[in-house]
Amino acid sequence: MEQEIPKGKTKFISNSISFIVDDRYEYINQLSSGSFDAIVSAIDHQTNTKVAIKKFSNIFQDLIDTKNILWMLKILQFLNHQNIVNLLNIQLPPSRFCYNDIYIVTDLMEVNLCRVIRSGQELTDEHIQYFMYQLLRGVCYIHSANITHRNISPIHILLNRNCDLKISGWGFARSCSEIAENLEEYVGSRWYRAPEMILNSFRNTKSIDIWSCGCIFAEILGRNPVFPGKNYLDQIKVIVKVLGTPTREDIGFISNSAAKRFVESLPQTEKIEWSVLFPTASTDMLDLLDKMLQFSPKKRWAAEQCLAHPYFRDLHESQEILADKHFDASFDNSELTRDQLSNFIYEEALQFHPNI
Repeated sequence: MEQEIPKGKTKFISNSISFIVDDRYEYINQLSSGSFDAIVSAIDHQTNTKVAIKKFSNIFQDLIDTKNILWMLKILQFLNHQNIVNLLNIQLPPSRFCYNDIYIVTDLMEVNLCRVIRSGQELTDEHIQYFMYQLLRGVCYIHSANITHRNISPIHILLNRNCDLKISGWGFARSCSEIAENLEEYVGSRWYRAPEMILNSFRNTKSIDIWSCGCIFAEILGRNPVFPGKNYLDQIKVIVKVLGTPTREDIGFISNSAAKRFVESLPQTEKIEWSVLFPTASTDMLDLLDKMLQFSPKKRWAAEQCLAHPYFRDLHESQEILADKHFDASFDNSELTRDQLSNFIYEEALQFHPNI
């Protein structure tokens, strides 16, 4: 029996995935799909703009995934910056406690940075400088809100043909005060993961995101990932092969004794100079890259320091946009049940539907 479409809704099928959304949206095409979510482009006839609609399916099958969605929605509602993807709408579920899917609407950007890097399209020094400036501006803003993204990678950096940049992929973002749980081992993002995350240092620090930005910087310069580890242990080996053997001070952050023994057991290695890896890069480029890709999180520069680096002398504003308050993570002070998560998500959606 064919599913009845509620009044005020429209249905379309994209790559065998069914979308039931408000009838203000008209389907254009599929952007991406996975086992958990799918993204399409659409026209919003209410605003006469093109948007991206992301569907999360069966969101209560795993409550860890559900919590990630809740964090994402709350953080995106809180953040407001031109280099962060804008949450335009959360479609209201049919009821407070009885639903399985959630739809969110965001800015539509034309391409992600991963595709640009792989395309072979020429990137001038001005392109690279502008991309990195916007990325670090966005990171500086989220850090001022006491939030860490924790999953910055080229696929989560969105661009349009004007070279405007927005950060997406907020499912693993957390408050800096939170204890960091283990992230699932996604191959695509492991290459951008800071050593402390791989070596089980369970604190969220802002330097995690700086490492990821440094990896992206290096990848833009070389058009290939700089640390393409085959697994978590190999990831550390690849990092050490480039950065050289870390000093005793550099590994002081490692609280896991087995992880520390592993790093200490690696063969003594000399650092490969960045100028050898990227011979056409300028001195300022390489100096900034070195400030970002330090094995020890304590030695990495903060985002605001990076923005004040001479590399950005022509772009940096003396006062970058900062959050006027910290993100409130008090909602997550206990183990949340399915009904609590369902209610929280519904409440987030209600903020876009004040007449209900």
